[in-house]
Amino acid sequence: MVAAGADLADEVGPARLTMGLLAERLGVRAPSLYKHVGGQEDLLRGIAALALGQAADAVGTAVQGLAGRDALAAALRAFRAFVVAHPGRYATTTGREPTGPEDPMALAGRRLLDVFRAVLRGYDVEEPKVDHALRALRSLCHGFAVLEAAGGFRWSTDIDESFEWLLAFADRGLRAV
Repeated sequence: MVAAGADLADEVGPARLTMGLLAERLGVRAPSLYKHVGGQEDLLRGIAALALGQAADAVGTAVQGLAGRDALAAALRAFRAFVVAHPGRYATTTGREPTGPEDPMALAGRRLLDVFRAVLRGYDVEEPKVDHALRALRSLCHGFAVLEAAGGFRWSTDIDESFEWLLAFADRGLRAV
């Protein structure tokens, strides 16, 4: 049911996703959904955990066997592709805090961060600076991908060329740290 909710969130956005709409999509009555989730927020948390896990899988697969700029490029491209392909489910990942260290959102989020930490090892980023580097990479890629998914780049310059520029910018920045 969470997967169906994630698909629906990608179609209509998480703000328009309701238990009633999901029940309609699944061909069941809304009260039967409560056997599987505790309510709207529980559904959105489940979608967020699913999205973080799927992003971790996509990025992890993309960087396997790579290091340095190649790993960075693969990671950022995979993250961008995931967000653009799944804007609704990805949107559920922001603004929600895990309830504890064993919360599925926390576990999936750590998996994704661990992949990016591995990418940073190719840049010799010192441990006290890793959190800053992770935040910088997330800000760059999150911002770009969310804007792209929302149609925010409507002028003539090629979007892929702009993303490659961002990638080169991130690579130079990480080498300078």
